[in-house]
Amino acid sequence: MKKEVVRGGFLVNPARDRVHAAFTLIELLVVIAIIVLLAAILLPVLSKAKESSRSAACLSNLRQIGIALQLYAQDNHNRLPIIDNLGATNDPAVTNLALPNLVLSNYVGAPQIFRCPSDQQTIFENTGSSFWWNTFLSGQDSEHLSIGPMDFDPHNVPLMFDKEAFHKARGQGKGVNYLYADGHIQNILVLEGSK
Repeated sequence: MKKEVVRGGFLVNPARDRVHAAFTLIELLVVIAIIVLLAAILLPVLSKAKESSRSAACLSNLRQIGIALQLYAQDNHNRLPIIDNLGATNDPAVTNLALPNLVLSNYVGAPQIFRCPSDQQTIFENTGSSFWWNTFLSGQDSEHLSIGPMDFDPHNVPLMFDKEAFHKARGQGKGVNYLYADGHIQNILVLEGSK
């Protein structure tokens, strides 16, 4: 004999209500499909946001290097340092180069400043810096920069920039961060008259 209960003035069969309280297989698969679809939509957005934060940290590191370069110039009669670059194929043990991380070590707080957080290729670990130095400017007066016979406004001359397009996930032409001679930083290289 089935037990029936009266609740709120209605006749209720508890055994029958339990059967309808569970999810069916189709309902469960629909919920899973919706969750997978939402994850597929959100993951690229989250990945781009994560890269954006790494790029901001990279720009912050370049800004600190810019301050270190200004301090260096003040201590050295307004002259930029003479710095060499070490590529990924050079062996730091056998080369005697004036590398950025060594030349500016007294002016930066930690050697990690020379590492771009988006450097997944271990360039920093192999060369001591994720950034290239513009060797054309080595030893020049920081207020009168020239490359060959051409004089440049410090606002238009990049001093340091990423060794690779670490930030290409941010979009076309935004893969490399630049530190300019006047101290400003930018994600894209813009020369006056180039647009």
